[in-house]
Amino acid sequence: MLLDRLFRTRPALTAGRALYALAVDQARSPGLYADLGVPDTVEGRFELYSLHVVLLLDRLRGQGTEAGEISQILFDAYVKDLDAALREMGVGDLSVGKKMRKLGEAFYGRGKAYDVAFAALPDAGPLEALLVRTAYAGGLAPAAPRLAAYVIAQRAALAGQPLERLAVGEAEWGAA
Repeated sequence: MLLDRLFRTRPALTAGRALYALAVDQARSPGLYADLGVPDTVEGRFELYSLHVVLLLDRLRGQGTEAGEISQILFDAYVKDLDAALREMGVGDLSVGKKMRKLGEAFYGRGKAYDVAFAALPDAGPLEALLVRTAYAGGLAPAAPRLAAYVIAQRAALAGQPLERLAVGEAEWGAA
């Protein structure tokens, strides 16, 4: 009985990891790259992974202790995956820490910027401008209004899903 409790996986751990996997799958949707023009580069993928994690964190924010724990585990899975990706790309052990710090700062900055853009809704202008700067790396972004509409729709879809589903690692994303 005691050993069962010691080795049982915490529900929040399972949920956070599952939500991260769902965010990654959604961020890899071909339509985001082919139809919405996000560059299929390391930077473009980082932006979309970050965006989908931010959307989940936004949904879980202020929803109690369990949601807070799930959010932390989701974020930890994201960071662990970034670390592994850097190592796969051949970044040396001595450089990984510095690069992870920069990526962490970038994620934190993006999170704050998305909060500001979400607060401005229904005016999508700030969100579109943010997406041009980040997802499109400041380049040409004729599909930025459609990507902003996608983000708004995903945020609304997540808001409409019961917290109980998210707490067991289930979330449904709309089509990209």
